[in-house]
Amino acid sequence: MVKQRPFMQRLLGWLIVVGGIAALLNQAWRGWADQADPRVMHALLGGGMAALATALGTVPVLVSRTIPARVHDSLLGFGAGVMLAACSFSLIVPGLEAARAQGAGTWGSALMIGGGIALGAALMMSLEHWLPHEHFIKGVEGTHAQAIKRTWLFVFAIALHNVPEGLAIGVAFGNQDPVGASALATGISIQDVPEGLVVSLALLGIGYSRATAVVLGAASGLVEPLGAVLGASVVTVSTALLPWGLAFAAGAMLFVISHEIIPESHRKGHERFATSGLIAGFVLMMVLDTALG
Repeated sequence: MVKQRPFMQRLLGWLIVVGGIAALLNQAWRGWADQADPRVMHALLGGGMAALATALGTVPVLVSRTIPARVHDSLLGFGAGVMLAACSFSLIVPGLEAARAQGAGTWGSALMIGGGIALGAALMMSLEHWLPHEHFIKGVEGTHAQAIKRTWLFVFAIALHNVPEGLAIGVAFGNQDPVGASALATGISIQDVPEGLVVSLALLGIGYSRATAVVLGAASGLVEPLGAVLGASVVTVSTALLPWGLAFAAGAMLFVISHEIIPESHRKGHERFATSGLIAGFVLMMVLDTALG
């Protein structure tokens, strides 16, 4: 009993510290929520929903170590289809409408959105080149990548993949169309469930423990609420930035679809399954966006 007393005292001390930190965070949250733009708050909630969906997708890893390769590639294709439809119906089309509403003509709005798409893709291409990260299949890439532990290389890769999704959610909520933005957030959350599963299984397959694979897989979605807040904050500063923000997010997502997801889904020779998944994801997101938005 005497030996247990210091342990109980330390435990009580940690509980007090954690409780104090929680109280401070709650107070800070309330203060920020009272002053923040409602669109930013909605973007944070949308990004949080996507992050939770990613965490939900990691749960099966606790009971299973693998899934059939065809299912794996179908899930990747499904995610690519959802993102592709989101680019088209939730970002590019509203971006063109926003540009025209600001007085741009047919050519002007098309060139504006085209330029925004190119900028978003160029930024992701630059980040992909310079940030050390590791693809699940292609291996290590980036300057000085060999000097960083593989775990963090995967974290960088996952973050690069999810940043455009968060930006897209945030910019969509900044568009003052909560119904359409909610449809986009719902679609991205749906495709984040298999994405979380795929990421966790990939980590498990290269030797990480179940707990580590689940934690890293769940943590991969945390950049989405951060990206959502950033995207919404930027476009709420000035309405003139809205078409550019929508197009920028679309370009970033298009880069991820073409550079990462589709090549990975076709690598093992299951093109029909991957393509079928892509079409299913595209149709689902299209229906969500047009029916709800």
